[in-house]
Amino acid sequence: MNILEAGLYDLAHLFLVPVLVLILASLAYAFFALGAFLVEALQRRLGSYRSRLQAFQARSGGSSDDLELWILKRLEWLRVTSRIAPMLGLVATMIPMGPALLALTRNDAQGVGENLVVAFSSVILALIAASITFLVLTIRRRWLLQELRDIERARDAGGVAG
Repeated sequence: MNILEAGLYDLAHLFLVPVLVLILASLAYAFFALGAFLVEALQRRLGSYRSRLQAFQARSGGSSDDLELWILKRLEWLRVTSRIAPMLGLVATMIPMGPALLALTRNDAQGVGENLVVAFSSVILALIAASITFLVLTIRRRWLLQELRDIERARDAGGVAG
């Protein structure tokens, strides 16, 4: 390899550990979000759920635009995680492929295997994190938009009656 190629290889390899840490953080966040989601789903089913959106609206008296912004902020990390985790998985798959291919040229089956284990396990964990957060995002968005609709209907009914 010439100096440019070796530099690119070394630079790309520097990102492996941070990307793996971000994948693990995404997975931890996904399971935390899933737990909070399951608790909220149980509360909704039992009728003991207290809407944070309605509480925010009662405190701030915000308009529909303010409530929509609150919803976007509440869903932001779920959306970011569900979109970025697969990209991180791809990066974590591609970085070890270089050393695996080099090991293959040296007939080093152990080196190939070690690098492929990192590549495939990281992409699997990233896709699990993305799948969980996408599921939570999708259902929670529906719940929050339904709450927004209920608030707007109550506001309209109060305005007509008043």
